[in-house]
Amino acid sequence: MVTHKKNIVSKLYAVAILITLFLFVIIGKIVDLQYVQGDKYKKLSKQTTIKNDTIYANRGNVYASDGNLLATSMFRYTIRMDVMAVEDEVFEKNIEALSQSLSNMLGEPARYYQHKLREAKKRKNRYLLLARNVGYNDYVKMQSFPIFKLGVYRGGFIAEQKTVRVHPIGKIAERTIGYDDRRGGAGIEGAFADYMEGKNGWRLKQKIAKGQWKPINDVNEQEPVDGKDVITTIDVNIQDITHHSLLKQLEKFNADHGCAVVMETKTGEIKAISNLGRTSKGTYYEKRNYAVWESQEPGSTFKLASLMTVLEDKVVDTSTVVDTEKGRIFVNGKKVQDSHHGGYGKISLARVFEVSSNVGFVKTVKKYYDHQPEKFVNRIKSFGLDKQTGVKIKGEGQPYIPSPENKDRWSKISLEWMAWGYGVMLTPLQILTFYNAVANNGEEVKPRFIKEIRVGHKVKKRFEKVVLNKKIASQVTIDKVKKVMENVVKKGTAANIYSPNFSMAGKTGTAKKVVNGAYSNDHYVASFVGFFPVENPKYSCIVVVHDPEKDKGYYGATVAAPVFKEIAQKIYTTTPIKDQVVSDTVAIPGVDKSYNSYYAKLRSLKKTIPDVEGMSGMDAVSLLENLGLKVQFFGVGKVKHQSIKKGQIIKKGTTIVLELS
Repeated sequence: MVTHKKNIVSKLYAVAILITLFLFVIIGKIVDLQYVQGDKYKKLSKQTTIKNDTIYANRGNVYASDGNLLATSMFRYTIRMDVMAVEDEVFEKNIEALSQSLSNMLGEPARYYQHKLREAKKRKNRYLLLARNVGYNDYVKMQSFPIFKLGVYRGGFIAEQKTVRVHPIGKIAERTIGYDDRRGGAGIEGAFADYMEGKNGWRLKQKIAKGQWKPINDVNEQEPVDGKDVITTIDVNIQDITHHSLLKQLEKFNADHGCAVVMETKTGEIKAISNLGRTSKGTYYEKRNYAVWESQEPGSTFKLASLMTVLEDKVVDTSTVVDTEKGRIFVNGKKVQDSHHGGYGKISLARVFEVSSNVGFVKTVKKYYDHQPEKFVNRIKSFGLDKQTGVKIKGEGQPYIPSPENKDRWSKISLEWMAWGYGVMLTPLQILTFYNAVANNGEEVKPRFIKEIRVGHKVKKRFEKVVLNKKIASQVTIDKVKKVMENVVKKGTAANIYSPNFSMAGKTGTAKKVVNGAYSNDHYVASFVGFFPVENPKYSCIVVVHDPEKDKGYYGATVAAPVFKEIAQKIYTTTPIKDQVVSDTVAIPGVDKSYNSYYAKLRSLKKTIPDVEGMSGMDAVSLLENLGLKVQFFGVGKVKHQSIKKGQIIKKGTTIVLELS
């Protein structure tokens, strides 16, 4: 009995010891968690319930040279509600008024929102979605709605901000304006991203039910700093002309793609650039930046370089007689043929250029350079044709000029084929830069897309003219080639675009395309490049059209030259140069109609808000700003709605909001 009691006591004692040890372990763990690793777990807990949420800065705007907006960042808001933050009494008292306010703005019946809010209250929803993609003005209005005006903590109003990039003038010049996002960096947006990117801000968010997050405070902990604005060289008027003129011709000839560029002669500023490619549905859009990217065999537009070479080397003059024979010769077994059947016989070198005789150029170059081809090549390179222009826009094509030093790529016909624009590779912008140098009396200037970088109205950086070559050729040569280029339009291959009312000079080009490793008789590149006015060139321009439908026409004179004329003619008409008067009928009905409508409205306005609904966004913004109004807009295309109705008295400085669609 005694022994039995002792056994029980021993067991109880052992249990007590185990319990005591267990308690010590627990206490030790508590001490470790509380004091030794306490900071670690507090930090971990905070990381899982509170986070810094990035507020992305707005990119800088992109403006045309005349102040028109080309690209901008606009606020969009997602509106949610934490219904549990609202006291029951406040909720019941104001739910009808809030529902009606939401209905007035968002469109659904008031009973829809009342039901939605009550259901959210029953389910204790702290993150109820009410609307997405709300504009800034509507966001401000919603802040004053019943219940919402009490703020985040008492009114449950949650607004999440994001920015989107919009182009007010739509798809025009879209590829050149570009982008800088997940797709990479293209165009002006990509090239000048360092200036346009701002500094991001941040705000604290707290984790709530169902893994969702809501802002802790009404204000940001660190405000974002927006990026700098880029002022481009683009002129919206000239851009619109260029785009529509090119588009019309591409549609007419059912071409695969094309581009057109207008450059200010003395400064190198690009005033317009249009790059249009055909879709599978037969429509056209800014597919690639062909003008900057696409290297191609230029064909006859390269003959200007050949002509300048023989003139600079003084082996011939423009009056030198060349026998073009019957328009066909063979060089090392390869045929060279003129487009004019039967040839031109014996004509001057100037006339060879004017009528674009392939035979004439091949015979001339072969005669004087066959024994010293490197001399011809070196002179071509002295014009800068073997170098990129160096524009900041990414993706500029690499020029190629063959050389006898590179024996792997130099053949028995390389020299002769160079003479009429084959075997060399140049982009449209590189060709234009060369022609522009001739128009600019030999001074070659770098093409330029940007004028200034600004913060507000303050200029942070100004981009000046960059001279690539002070004189690519002697003035004697420059004067001679300018005259024969004028005659190309007056009495040569581009006589079809001649007008007695304004002067133009240039060169046509028609080149066969390589298809499956051989020159095709069905696929062509038609081009025209030149300048205007001849006496004191203000603009240079190139038009290139790929794969026009052969049965409709494929020569540069037929396909590309008329686009050049329409661009020049419309620029003369809307921006007279040296008081030259143009009476020709401009064949751009769509553009004419738009301009006539715009200027008619501007002249008729006095002191009241005009009706701009139905107008293009570009015209509406320009019209309203000219009346002294501040304009905000969202969307792309034509004006669907204006915030201030027509007929109201204009107060300068008032903000009007346009909805585009």
